[in-house]
Amino acid sequence: MNWMQVTQFFRPRLLDSLQGYDRQRFVQDVAAGVTVGVVALPLAMAFAIASGLKPEAGLFTAIIAGFLISVLGGTRVQIGGPAGAFIVIVYGIVERYGLANLILATAMSGVLLFLMGLFRLGTLIRFIPVSVVIGFTNGIAVLIMLSQIKDFLGLKINNMPADFFGILHALWHNLHSANLASLLLALASLSLLIGWLRMSRRLTGTPFQALSMVPGSIIALVFATLVTWLLSLPVDTIGNKFGGIPSSMPAFQWPEFSWDSARFLLMPTLTLTLLGAIESLLCARIADGMTGDRHNPNQELMAQGVANFVTPFFGGMPATGTIARTVTNIQSGGSTPISGMVHALTLLAVVLVAAPLADHIPLAALAAILMFVAWNMGEWHEFLLLRQYRLPYRLTLLAVFFLTVVFDLTVAVEVGLIAACLTFIYRISSLSRCESVAHQDHPALVGHENEIQAWRVYGALFFGAVQLIEDIEDKIGPRILVVDLKNVIYIDSSGADALMNLIDTCRKKEVHLIVCGLQHQPLDIARRSGLMEHLKEQLEADLLSGLQRAVSLCARQGQ
Repeated sequence: MNWMQVTQFFRPRLLDSLQGYDRQRFVQDVAAGVTVGVVALPLAMAFAIASGLKPEAGLFTAIIAGFLISVLGGTRVQIGGPAGAFIVIVYGIVERYGLANLILATAMSGVLLFLMGLFRLGTLIRFIPVSVVIGFTNGIAVLIMLSQIKDFLGLKINNMPADFFGILHALWHNLHSANLASLLLALASLSLLIGWLRMSRRLTGTPFQALSMVPGSIIALVFATLVTWLLSLPVDTIGNKFGGIPSSMPAFQWPEFSWDSARFLLMPTLTLTLLGAIESLLCARIADGMTGDRHNPNQELMAQGVANFVTPFFGGMPATGTIARTVTNIQSGGSTPISGMVHALTLLAVVLVAAPLADHIPLAALAAILMFVAWNMGEWHEFLLLRQYRLPYRLTLLAVFFLTVVFDLTVAVEVGLIAACLTFIYRISSLSRCESVAHQDHPALVGHENEIQAWRVYGALFFGAVQLIEDIEDKIGPRILVVDLKNVIYIDSSGADALMNLIDTCRKKEVHLIVCGLQHQPLDIARRSGLMEHLKEQLEADLLSGLQRAVSLCARQGQ
């Protein structure tokens, strides 16, 4: 296999992004990457701690997996790393099977993700309806804002619950511990973000346009850090909250796992695989909506697979595409995988060199940045437009939104997909119909009303519409039955089985059956299901031929 053949199956988006790459885009990508790297720093550590791991596990994942996903991935702007969706799953694996088996399960999920991409299964994500995506996105935005209230207000909460009602309970009962300095610093940072965004729009087309390229998140972060350091504000920072940052990268480690425990890892591995695939591809789809680009889902899955196979052997945890950091990347001006690589290198620099400087970053400023990002990522106007859509669409969107916020995003996507599938089945079945052929429309049938019965079937004859054939069965009366299937575009096994039952019913009642118009997919399924063998000489090309044959049969029977 030569290089050209390899690139047909494995072609990172980075290769296409470098065509026409210039200095201006490089500056934007670097600025966006640095911003995302700083924003990702506390998140990566927090996700690891909540998952029952050491904080450096999140950092190593953001560095290694984040770099690999950007270099090898199928999107221009997606940022990979540890995600909140994995917390419950990872915590359960660690508690039940141990850290060594978490490494094994993560590596095995990486293999499965790569195989999914290799066998071109990534396109299945396109079947997720827009109502599910909007509900999921808005739900994540609410969760991001809700999770940042603690640091925005500077509340003293040691162990923040993971569930929705637990978070609300903890916030309510700790409001008395709010830190005025944190609140003012967060409000100032948020105001600076909003003001910088508006000013940047006004600078477009002016001599100061270059200034608008500087992300407002960096301005707000530098401002808040300097104010905190110069005034010695009594607010939580990365240093006093997380106890500092490790100053070295881990070496390769082979886990000491037990095969007795590993054989029970099938379900946890499948869960990690499916959740990682769904979240990364949903994230990529959301990014496409914001940038107007189109990702390669299969390449993205292969990149996720490589990252999840490599990272756990260097002290990491499961990784996927992360919506909050990806949106931060887009909002900060990132346009190519270079920004994702810079994000990983920024975290690496913090680990190796700038750990003392990062210690002074106030969490209140990071909370303001994430709240700003969350507000901009949410498609809130869709709630105002709900009244113009049908009830199934509204229920699906609201159910996914509610379940994402209150319960779990995995449950939300599953319920949303089930609701969308049921809605689709109902709509397709309602589009399928059956109508009687009027005798006055066909002069040849005049005088044969009591001998010939004819029906036209429209739409798809699948498991949700087999009632149409059953209704014809119940109404069999005359000696000859003509069924026109020319307007049937699809027949599944249930539909073929219903036609078989119709044939048997006609034989028992001594009714001559004529089937007309089988073509394309219906004709193919008739051949493969054995239906053709039972029809034999009963097929006609169209309804007119079928009716003429029916009249001839009546004439012969009359003689």
